[in-house]
Amino acid sequence: MYLLEKEIRKTDQFELPMEKEFRPAGKYDVYPVHNIGDGRIFRGYDSLAKALASESCVKLDGYIGIIFEDVKEKLNAAFERTGVKVHWINVKDAMKGAKEIDFLVEPYLGGDDPVFGRICPFQLTDFLVDVKLQQLSRIESKDLKIYYGIGASLVPVRGKVVFFDISKNEIQFRSRAGAIANLGAEESADAKDMYKRFYFIDWMILNRHVNAIKSDIDYFVDGQRSIDITWMHGDGWRNSMNQISERPIRVRPWFEPGPWGGTWIQDKIDGIEKDVVNYAWSFELIVPENGVLLESSGILLESTFDSLMFLGGQNILGRDYETYGNYFPIRFDFLDTFNGSNLSVQCHPGAEYMKEQFGEFITQEETYYILDRQENAIVYLGFQDGVTSDEFRQALETSQQQNQPIDIPKYVQTFQADKHDLFLIPPGTIHASGKGNLVLEISSTPYIYTFKMYDWLRVDLDGKPRPLNIDRGMENLVFERSGNKVKEELISKPILVEKDSLHELYQLPTHKEHLYDVHRYEVFNSVSVKNDNKAHVLSLVEGEKVEILIGDKSFHYSYAETFIVPASVENYTIRNSSSSSPIKVIKAFIK
Repeated sequence: MYLLEKEIRKTDQFELPMEKEFRPAGKYDVYPVHNIGDGRIFRGYDSLAKALASESCVKLDGYIGIIFEDVKEKLNAAFERTGVKVHWINVKDAMKGAKEIDFLVEPYLGGDDPVFGRICPFQLTDFLVDVKLQQLSRIESKDLKIYYGIGASLVPVRGKVVFFDISKNEIQFRSRAGAIANLGAEESADAKDMYKRFYFIDWMILNRHVNAIKSDIDYFVDGQRSIDITWMHGDGWRNSMNQISERPIRVRPWFEPGPWGGTWIQDKIDGIEKDVVNYAWSFELIVPENGVLLESSGILLESTFDSLMFLGGQNILGRDYETYGNYFPIRFDFLDTFNGSNLSVQCHPGAEYMKEQFGEFITQEETYYILDRQENAIVYLGFQDGVTSDEFRQALETSQQQNQPIDIPKYVQTFQADKHDLFLIPPGTIHASGKGNLVLEISSTPYIYTFKMYDWLRVDLDGKPRPLNIDRGMENLVFERSGNKVKEELISKPILVEKDSLHELYQLPTHKEHLYDVHRYEVFNSVSVKNDNKAHVLSLVEGEKVEILIGDKSFHYSYAETFIVPASVENYTIRNSSSSSPIKVIKAFIK
C-alpha cells in the first residue's frame, strides 16, 4: 500500500507542488523557479518506467530520507503496466550491521551533548561491505535487474544509474514523523538526535557520494513528494545546473516555527500555511539545506544547492573557489520576533574552537540587519562595562539550577533597533535579538553553532527545556567587548562610497573578524555593478521590486527576496522597478 503524506511527514508546511502556480508580479515567491526550456522535466513513475523498460540492469541510488520500499512498490506497479518484469535486489543487504556502524560514528556524535558533534571523514564505502557488493553483482536474472537503496551505484556491474534526491526540509519532516532512519540505523529515533546525526554524519557522507557520482547519473529524480515524482535525464540535469550557475540564483526558501517566533512572516508572505503557532525562521539562503527549483513546461523539480555547487561551484564563487571549494560561505535568513519574544542570550565559537571541537573550517560570524521593527524593539549586544566572567557565570548557573530569571540588562547592553541598522556579532560576542524585530541575519554559512546561555526559562515547542551551553559559551565569550567599545565597534556606521543622480552606495563596515563585507545600494534609477570575479548575495530591503539586468536578459525580484549573482557574471545593472521612490538593496560578499 502506498504511503500517504500524513504518514511520512510531520509539519504544517505544504509539499512542493508538481506544477508552478501563478504568482502575481511583485509578490514574494515561495517557489522561485529557474526555467530550463520546455520538455526537459517529466512527471510520474509511469514515464520513468517507460524510459527504463528496455534496460537489462538499473542501479537505483538515492539520498537519506528516500523511502526505497515505497519507491520500489510504485515503480514496480508502473513496470507491470508496461509489461516488464523486475528482479529487485536490495543494496541494504551489503550494508554493515547497525551496531558496527553505530560504533563507527559514535566518536563524531558528541556523546551526551544534545546538539553538537563533529564533522565525520567517512565515505559511503566505509558503511558497505565490498565482498557483499561483489556478491550482489553476480546475481543473474532473465528479468530487468534493479539494484535499489543508498549506494546502489557502487555495485560493480554495468547499468543505468537513477538517483532519487530529496530536499533537506523534507528529510527533517519525515524524521519527525518517524518514517525514516539515519544512514545504517535499524530504526527511527528522536527527531533532534536524528538531525544531529544527519548534520555530522549522513549529509557529509552522502554529499561526498553525490559529488563522486555526479557524472554517472543517467536519470535524476526529485523524490521528495509523498505520492509522485518528477525526473529528468542526467545530461539535462548537469547542463541545467551549469546554466543556472551563470545567472542570478534564488533558492527555494523554507519556514519553521520556534519558541520565540513571531508574526511578520505569517502576515507578509503568501503561499505558506497560515494556521501555525508562529514562524521563527525563514531560511532564505542556508545552502546546506536549501535547494533550487528547475521548471520546464510548468513542471517543477528540485535539486539541492550542494549539487549546484558540485557542478557549478567555480562559476558561482570565482576566485574564492580555491579557498571554499564547494562550500558556499555566506548565508541570509530571517529571524522573526514580531509579537513574539526574545531570542536566547547566546554567542558563537571562535575559529580555532570551531575547528578543534567540531571539525568545521570556518566559524559562525553573524550580523543583524534590521529589515523591520515594532515600537521599542531592541537588540542585546555586548557586556555592560565591568562585567566579569565569574559573576556572569554565577548568574547563569544560579538561574539554571534554581529556575530563576536573570535581569539580563544588568549584564548585557541593549540598543534601540531601527530599520536598516546593522549590528555586528563576531565570534564570542554576547547577543540576542529582542522581541519586535524582523532581522535579516547576514552571516558566514555555519548555522547550528549557537551556544545558548540563558533562554528566559522557557521550553521548546515540544514542551521540553531547550538545551543550554553555558560551559561552551563561557569558553568563547569575549568580555572585552563591553562598555563604549560595543557602540564604537559593533554597530556599523555607514560610509558613503559613491553618489550620483541615479544612486548612492554605502559601505556598512563589518568587524575585522568577519570574512564578508556588506554594502547597501540606494537606487533612484539604476547602477552598474562589477563583481570582481566574486559572488554577490543581494536582498531587496526597501521597495516593492528590483530588476537585475545582465546583457539583454532581465531578472525580477520582490521585497525581502534574497538572490545570488554568481562570479561568472562579470557585471550587472540594478534597476529600480518599484516606483519613483528609491529602493534599497543589500549586498554581501567575501572580503
